[in-house]
Amino acid sequence: MQAQFWHDRWEQNQIGFHQQDFNPHLQTFWDQLSLPEGETVFVPLCGKSRDMLWLRAQGYPVLGIELSPVAVRDFFAENRLEPRITPQGKFQRWEADGLVILHGDFFDLTAADLQTCSAVFDRASLIALPPPMRPDYVRHFHTLFPVRVPTLLVTLEYDQTLAKGPPFAVLQEEVRAYYAADFDIHPLHTLDVSQEMSGLTRRGVKSLLEQVYLLRPR
Repeated sequence: MQAQFWHDRWEQNQIGFHQQDFNPHLQTFWDQLSLPEGETVFVPLCGKSRDMLWLRAQGYPVLGIELSPVAVRDFFAENRLEPRITPQGKFQRWEADGLVILHGDFFDLTAADLQTCSAVFDRASLIALPPPMRPDYVRHFHTLFPVRVPTLLVTLEYDQTLAKGPPFAVLQEEVRAYYAADFDIHPLHTLDVSQEMSGLTRRGVKSLLEQVYLLRPR
């Protein structure tokens, strides 16, 4: 899946993956990370997620990375934030009120870009990537955090043979393959979201399960 796919989705407003409300798993399970107030949270492939506003309201600065200029612009405009826009390496840095989004390619990030981040919330990145891209994504993700940090991860499980993503299915065995070497993996919750994801059920998918994991560094 190429970058142009996501540019087209945002430009055509085909963003059914965007949640208008705060993610309930974030609200329910974030405290399990035991992250002190004031620590910065990294949100990969953040889009214009309102979850960043929720995290900021709890006292956490937020750093997101997003490829689409439409998503970055809309996040600040829709939330009536006046961003300060400056260059940062290969990125354009948009910043307002403790919220930073780096506009650019995830794979251009370096550990120096994320050196202030102490935790990760991933609701949208792993499930946004097709299987051939995920190993490269995870390898690069690990290079960004030489010292591992706790992560709240949300994935989706369904029969991938019945429908193409995105969002893509990421099974528990794959999560363990990616993270078990460095993290203790704690499954926290399973939720049937078949009713909420009609786009996939219309294509024949009968069972859709959201899985929530706490990845705690060893």
